[in-house]
Amino acid sequence: MHAGLSHQFKQRCQSLGFTSPYVARLNQGQSLDQYGTKAEGELAGYLERGYHGTMTWMSETALRRSRPNNLWPQAASAIVLGMNYGPSDDPLAGLLQKHKASISVYARGKDYHGLIKGRLKELAGLLARDTGADVKVFVDTAPLMEKPLAQQAGLGWQGKHTNLVSRDFGSWLFLGVILSAAELKPNAPLGDNCGSCRACLDICPTDAFPKPYQIDARKCISYLTIEHKGPVDLALREKLGNRIYGCDDCLAACPWNKFAQTASEAKFWARSELKAPDLAALSRLSDPEFRNLFSGSPIKRIGRDQFLRNVLYAIGNSKTPKLISAAQAHRNADNPTVRDAAIWATQRLHKLKS
Repeated sequence: MHAGLSHQFKQRCQSLGFTSPYVARLNQGQSLDQYGTKAEGELAGYLERGYHGTMTWMSETALRRSRPNNLWPQAASAIVLGMNYGPSDDPLAGLLQKHKASISVYARGKDYHGLIKGRLKELAGLLARDTGADVKVFVDTAPLMEKPLAQQAGLGWQGKHTNLVSRDFGSWLFLGVILSAAELKPNAPLGDNCGSCRACLDICPTDAFPKPYQIDARKCISYLTIEHKGPVDLALREKLGNRIYGCDDCLAACPWNKFAQTASEAKFWARSELKAPDLAALSRLSDPEFRNLFSGSPIKRIGRDQFLRNVLYAIGNSKTPKLISAAQAHRNADNPTVRDAAIWATQRLHKLKS
């Protein structure tokens, strides 16, 4: 007998800024039937091809990641919730301002992890009270594949860019999951609605999609600017453009975004100083200034040196010779990756003058 979610629980989800709750049934000791089996196989193939790059934690946690019940054996149901972070303007407009930095939409406001997790915990408490069953909450910091779960639960589907797409919010959704030991009434899975569209694949500057529904992180700008440590391959640096943290190209290109809404949560709204910050000013940030500017932001987690590496690549791509001095200032930096980026940027800009 599967119990339904209470009206009070559903109302509280929406009052906290989430979508309606969607439920996927978990088969204990098994994968998530057709979608889970597919996701499990795709994860194995992704790792075998080395598409995860230097993200070794993905292979180290593959067993737990492939099946929710390997993460928590008592889990019987997954409640998947989305929170909209849709931008108020064109997220790609900043790419045309070469002397300015482009920051991914999700990182222009407050870090979503703490906010969503706190609200999920409140909802989990309500669910535990209603069902008398144990619960656990997850916001992409644990080895749980939220996107296949979201598709199984009917919240959206994984598009050709591998991200979740929603009929109501397009590509702009943060995901949170509550696992419950209670057997809850599931929603119907949602099928693929991408059709023949290739917009997200064709816009990618680095051709990071070997084929639809597959991504090679080693070419993905989000991976290169956030996860990848050390120098970026020379062949890819120019393609980073002025993107210093993340990339929104494939998300922004999705036609389903015509139904998207601007984020209602004010903490997700872009801070004015992060909409199109000046590259020269960013290059001058000391470590304390970097930490202060990005306090409460996910950008702070990559550290000042990696951030500066990204800024210097953007300066090298700026086609703005007046930024030569900003690059030259770091030619003798203690960090070898920063030094390398400064030399590369300086040489690129000098060629414009010759």
